[in-house]
Amino acid sequence: QVQLVESGGGLVQAGGSLRLSCAASGRTFSNYAMGWFRQAPGKEREFMAAISRSGGSTYYADSVKGRFTISRDNAKNTVYLQMNSLKPEDTAVYYCAADPILHTIIVATTDKDRYPEVWGQGTLVTVSL
Repeated sequence: QVQLVESGGGLVQAGGSLRLSCAASGRTFSNYAMGWFRQAPGKEREFMAAISRSGGSTYYADSVKGRFTISRDNAKNTVYLQMNSLKPEDTAVYYCAADPILHTIIVATTDKDRYPEVWGQGTLVTVSL
């Protein structure tokens, strides 16, 4: 398995931007599809974005489409989440996840029979008014 470590979270004003990073170590990074999820206090974990192993395909939740961009650099074993036009409701702990199967990432929060193989520890994003 890979091990995942997120970074880049912090406090930002509404309308601002942040870029989250998720660094992978261990097994071959390019063998894994990657995704970003978030969990706000008192709420269930929510799918944000997913990217295929090559980076050629990306998928987004409707709530972040057009504001967030997922990308990966397989040479650096890192996946990114660029977050623009942040809103207070984007406040949450953001997690990256890895699984060999892209579909597992995409349906992780809607299909109880599919759960990504590896999760990071999370990074907190707080968006203030």
